Amino acid sequence: MLVDRFDLKILEQLQRDDSVSIAQLAEKVGLSVTPCWRRIQRLEKEGVIEKRIAVLNPGKLDLGLTVFVMIKTDKHSQAWLDAFQDVVQSFPEIMEVNRLAGEFDYLLKVITRDNAAYDAFYKRLIARIELSNVTSCFSMEQVKKTTELPLDQR
Repeated sequence: MLVDRFDLKILEQLQRDDSVSIAQLAEKVGLSVTPCWRRIQRLEKEGVIEKRIAVLNPGKLDLGLTVFVMIKTDKHSQAWLDAFQDVVQSFPEIMEVNRLAGEFDYLLKVITRDNAAYDAFYKRLIARIELSNVTSCFSMEQVKKTTELPLDQR
């Protein structure tokens, strides 16, 4: 799929604020409304734009604890991998799961209310799937957060 400079401008603007009107967006990127709208539709159809969402503030919703959970496993069968994927999909507290190369096999980003809520999550997790080692790192401060991809590095 080819993405040209107009597509990149559209994507940059939508990453920052998806609520902008098509007319405002078209003006910002230097297109008229109809071609701008057609490009957005194509980017959605081709999966470049996966979905449009509202980004919520977890602290304002009493979800102030972020924990990075590093997991090691000695199980690598397809059956275990499928079971693990099913288990992590079932926990709404898990925001991200990344399979890693290196010392740990998986890194989970978990958001909960507090330590007690995390402890309850942890107990439910280890009851559902066999893991060799689970190491939890509690975030003390979020120094940077963005949902914007670095499109200028393409």
